[in-house]
Amino acid sequence: MHDEPWERIFEMYSIDSHNFSKEPFILTAEQIKTATADYVTTANREVRILVKQDTRESRPRIFREKGLFILPIKNGKYAIIKGEGYVDIPEIKTKVKEYKSSLKFNLDTSLVGNSEMQHIDFAYASSLIRSFMKDDSLVLTIRGRKYTPKFSFCVGKQKITVQSVQTEVDAGYEGEKQVVLVEVKNSKADNVIIRQLYYPFRQWKNYTDKKVITLFFERIKDEYHIWQFEFTDINDYN
Repeated sequence: MHDEPWERIFEMYSIDSHNFSKEPFILTAEQIKTATADYVTTANREVRILVKQDTRESRPRIFREKGLFILPIKNGKYAIIKGEGYVDIPEIKTKVKEYKSSLKFNLDTSLVGNSEMQHIDFAYASSLIRSFMKDDSLVLTIRGRKYTPKFSFCVGKQKITVQSVQTEVDAGYEGEKQVVLVEVKNSKADNVIIRQLYYPFRQWKNYTDKKVITLFFERIKDEYHIWQFEFTDINDYN
């Protein structure tokens, strides 16, 4: 969890004494590199690895103890924020439903390998995503990495502004009246950083007047689990 390098970063830039109730602490990639320059292992000095904190449990100890999380706000710039940065993935307690593919033939190639992409592609090809959304008009239009436009939002009373942050949508579908964005996991997750749902949501809301829906999709053993999340206030990260 990279406890040691983050404790060094906090000490070097006096982050411990920062008033997080007033505002986030802004940290740059260059500052992280400077503080961790003498570490031998890549995991302890690579910025990309150090700021990847996709679950509550993956946060370094100092973040967990102080109730902090980190968000990218610009290419090479991050905000350390006090508040709830994660959302629980609720347990689905209803009985498993057997889904019959709408295809009239088997997809032999979908059985080769075990990647996130092949599972979401199979779910789309078999019309499972269309069936879940009750929308036969959905077609695949979004995939991969893009950079966000400028937008602002609040975490509690703190205002955050984001611009040109790289996001990745595992799969995105556009239909006649809505756009559906999907975050895919190939294993069970108890929680996930809200950013993975919120940043793409804000990004694509900027480009369309259609309703933008966010789905969380998991493959657990031989089952597909799907959740639909909604941001009732577009400007509220939580």
